[in-house]
Amino acid sequence: MELFEKPKGLVTRWFSPENPSGEKEQGGLVNRGSKGRAFVTVRAGETATLLNVEESGIVCRIWLTVSDRSPEMLRSLRIDMYWDGALQPAVSAPLGDFFGIGLGQRTPFECALFSDPEGRSFNCFIPMPFWKSARIEITNESKTDLPHLFYDVDVLTGVQHTPESLYFHAHWRRESPNALGKDYAIVPNMFGTGRFLGCNIGVITDPRYETAWWGEGEVKVRYAYDEAASLCGTGTEDYIGTAWGQGKYLHRTQGCSVADSENRRWAFYRYHVDDPVFFERGCEITIQTIGGTSRGKVLAMQAAGIPVIPVTLDSGGGKPMIHLMEQEPPTPLATVGKDEDWCNFWRQDDWSSTAYFYLDSAESVLPTLAAVETRTAGLS
Repeated sequence: MELFEKPKGLVTRWFSPENPSGEKEQGGLVNRGSKGRAFVTVRAGETATLLNVEESGIVCRIWLTVSDRSPEMLRSLRIDMYWDGALQPAVSAPLGDFFGIGLGQRTPFECALFSDPEGRSFNCFIPMPFWKSARIEITNESKTDLPHLFYDVDVLTGVQHTPESLYFHAHWRRESPNALGKDYAIVPNMFGTGRFLGCNIGVITDPRYETAWWGEGEVKVRYAYDEAASLCGTGTEDYIGTAWGQGKYLHRTQGCSVADSENRRWAFYRYHVDDPVFFERGCEITIQTIGGTSRGKVLAMQAAGIPVIPVTLDSGGGKPMIHLMEQEPPTPLATVGKDEDWCNFWRQDDWSSTAYFYLDSAESVLPTLAAVETRTAGLS
């Protein structure tokens, strides 16, 4: 709709602690209207309902903040979203990871879908349509009470959706460490028609690899029932629009919000707003857990028993790359190349991700969220 239009039947509703029902003439009534209920407390094990509405509409914006923004709390708070009475949530993710930055960290940033103006709030601008009902909940799975949860969920109701409209989903997962020699699944194999909206990814590198680069892996999209990928990138930093390493930058649809080489942590995002990724029957979206360093250092890692699988060797100067995995068994690294040659190799680190997508199903078609112990281990 245009900014100057008022479509018939649409109603603006704000759901907050001052008006939990979002109903007309029900805002700010506590304490005779003098800011009597600006927040809710979510005790350990409890669930707070941010939105519960039964009619058609669109969630247009979510803002919230919490008084405890420690890594453990940001991974222990779980946000769930249910559409049209589904029994399984379409969205289930740790609170911090859902709002655009992984690893239980916050930093000021703004992109097309999320923002955090000063590093202490959470904004989401992804439109989330529903036909019959919507419910958004936050569960405190920690052992500590959360004293303050402020929130504001902005909704349009009375919306007439088109047949092409889809349900919003978000899926979080973590592998610590990832399986050696296998792609990390950002979106595990799923079925349905929809659109991959993008993802944010967090990596904590294993100190055994020291300063060896971790981000040589390529992002792939394999459509359902296909043997191989149809969409394939050229490297991790390439996927998010940069090159030759990955420092901190925050752009509209791509960026790296955390680039902390001292503590071996990176968090980055890519959103397919301008370059849609559609799928008809389903898809699987993965990233290779491949890094790179000199051949000499990889040989030293092998000798020390550090998990590595060499895959390519590049001596530069326009010479053809040596494909170590071309034969079965693979070509031993020690038999080719020079110590200064660049060697790409499979490695094991701590990978986590939140994937965002639209699907023709209101209910999740992917595995449920991992236990809180798995989510929070190694964050401090």
